[in-house]
Amino acid sequence: MAPVRLTHLGETGEANMVDVSGKPTSARTAVARGRVVMEASTLDLICAGDAKKGDVLGTARLAGIMAAKRTHELIPLCHPLMLSKVSVEIEPDAALPGVRVRATAKVTGQTGVEMEALTAVAVACLTVYDMVKAVDRGMRIEGISLLEKSGGASGEWTAEAGS
Repeated sequence: MAPVRLTHLGETGEANMVDVSGKPTSARTAVARGRVVMEASTLDLICAGDAKKGDVLGTARLAGIMAAKRTHELIPLCHPLMLSKVSVEIEPDAALPGVRVRATAKVTGQTGVEMEALTAVAVACLTVYDMVKAVDRGMRIEGISLLEKSGGASGEWTAEAGS
């Protein structure tokens, strides 16, 4: 098997932004997920809308969308993208207890949107944590991962079930 070549590294190991100018434009989508695990009483507080900082789920949703749009400012070698869609869904889950976060990012361009979807999830989870940390410092952010992507030369990819 041939060794894998990392596209962000030059011949001598220096970090570089990948040149995508020769790649064809295509519709690209990425979906990511994550969760915030907390005490049941913290989830109840969020669902009742009684957090002192306000609407936790609404604020986290907006924070995730805003973060996806600024991914290139946070991750040094990401290209700035003209995103055509970013959605962030946050669902309370009493079985965790906590919230499940799912983000979808879309673009028509020369590079993928995986980092934008992952950044949206990470920042949405961090926002949930920030808004209720005063009542539950033991919360855990877990399972941030890419679920699926489509478009570009590599085509379709879906995470294995159970991963």
